[in-house]
Amino acid sequence: MAPHFALRACHVLLMVLSVTASEDFDWTKTDKGSFYYGTFPTGFSWGAGSSAYQTEGAWDRDGKGMSIWDAFAHKKGKIFFNDTGDSSCEGYYKAKDDIVLMKDLKLNHYRFSISWPRILPNGVKSLHINEKGIQYYDDLIDHLLENKITPIVTLYHWDLPQVLEDKYGGWQNISMVSYFNDFANLCFERFGNRVKYWITFNNPWAAAVEGYETGEHAPGLKLRGTGSYKAAHNMIKAHAKVWHTYDTQWRSKQKGLVGISLLADWGEPVDTTNQKDIEAAERYVQFSLGWFATPLFNGDYPQVMKDYIGRKSAQQGLGTSRLPMFTSQEKSYIRGTCDFLGIGHFTTRYVTQKNFPSNRGSSFFTDRDLAELVDPRWPDPGSEWLYSVPWGFRRLLNFVKTQYGNPMIYVTENGVSEKMMCTDLCDDWRMQYFREYINEMLKAIKDGVDVKGYTAWSLLDKFEWDEGFSERFGLYYVDFGSKDKPRYPKASVQYYKRIISSNGFPNQREVESWKRKASETCSSSNQLLAADPLTSHMEMVTEIVVPTVCTLCILLSAIFLMFLLRRRI
Repeated sequence: MAPHFALRACHVLLMVLSVTASEDFDWTKTDKGSFYYGTFPTGFSWGAGSSAYQTEGAWDRDGKGMSIWDAFAHKKGKIFFNDTGDSSCEGYYKAKDDIVLMKDLKLNHYRFSISWPRILPNGVKSLHINEKGIQYYDDLIDHLLENKITPIVTLYHWDLPQVLEDKYGGWQNISMVSYFNDFANLCFERFGNRVKYWITFNNPWAAAVEGYETGEHAPGLKLRGTGSYKAAHNMIKAHAKVWHTYDTQWRSKQKGLVGISLLADWGEPVDTTNQKDIEAAERYVQFSLGWFATPLFNGDYPQVMKDYIGRKSAQQGLGTSRLPMFTSQEKSYIRGTCDFLGIGHFTTRYVTQKNFPSNRGSSFFTDRDLAELVDPRWPDPGSEWLYSVPWGFRRLLNFVKTQYGNPMIYVTENGVSEKMMCTDLCDDWRMQYFREYINEMLKAIKDGVDVKGYTAWSLLDKFEWDEGFSERFGLYYVDFGSKDKPRYPKASVQYYKRIISSNGFPNQREVESWKRKASETCSSSNQLLAADPLTSHMEMVTEIVVPTVCTLCILLSAIFLMFLLRRRI
């Protein structure tokens, strides 16, 4: 009884500290500063990441069940160029090769996800456990540890078993909480003796909004104004249940940590002297990061979400808010269920007040009453949503520090894509992006933010959801046109490797040479890649042209033989 009381007291104290700290963030402080030369704390962890559906391929091999992304990508018109993740990087077969790449990069950790339908094809533990799927992840974890690379494992990176979507409506249904807990418990049981860092959900904002509100992502539902809130509500409950399961059944034996990875792009007021713009910018952050983080740290949704969605629901003649409510018991159960906070960050928006009348219909986006803007001077590598705005990263990290009582943070995703028809492995823009964003993270640590590790997104080029293979985030280029999916290092591999080896940016003279040296190394890789189309062409000749020619020869011979037989008759 005493330990339980002490734990509750700690939770209450943390809540009070968080609420008090939330008043400390200074929205008017716009110190962007110059480049800061210095190194990260001893023991800072450097890594790279991936996810199961985006990299593994082998979508129907060795007993794997179908996921909602398998089903969604197979529908024509859902994905750019009708691409699918059916084979993707063939990571399922090339895990050992990829670990060699990680070791060469000198990574401290590798973040990957476990495919729920690969180990539970029917989604339900009691029906069938696919031991071949278990064996794949067993081997992956063992090989990582043999190479002194710490596994950081995500339990849900969007690939819900399709059978659970068909039978129950997926995350719209409260039953997902128990099914997800059973899946997580199985992972703790089989892998927890070696895995010490668990992430329950990756970017639940996108899974909820783009899966159940806009329909851009699997399962492709457009339940505007309600679908995303209901899905998120169940995901938050599922996260809390999994945290408690680990806490009560596994923590004392396995000594691990359970966190969550939240997308957190920064919203900057258009005018920092205008209170309406400041409030709009804070709403932008609260409707994304705060939507999930505030319940886990404080026990309930951000007040601004409750106010805005509740008011708009009333104006639309609804008896209750479209934002679901937690009971007092649920608030207590959810509060404090985050051992570390994973932050996925890519870009920034300027934000200003914009009123959306309630008679225009309900949606997550109109509920916020704001407009997002970009500065045309911000570098834009090609992806329409991703602009390079490094100073926003430091601002975000400091916001997290003040809002939630300076939690332990792991940056679980940060990187930049390219969209180009031609291939160039000398990715200057990515080196510049890493240089500036990682430096802003270093400044945030100097500000007192408790960042423990950084994960470059991503190790490999891979399937990019509704954009298919048209966007590339990888440090390593993957030739998707070749059967073997060979990997080629981009210049950013050498650049990131130097940051890791130096544990930061030791001095100006050394850092300024990194980009030049990295660019010199990519020319040979470019030559190798330039030869690859010839290899792909030869594969096409062997696999398509030769059989086709042989078939034509047989047909022509048959026709000629028939012609001769007719003449004899």
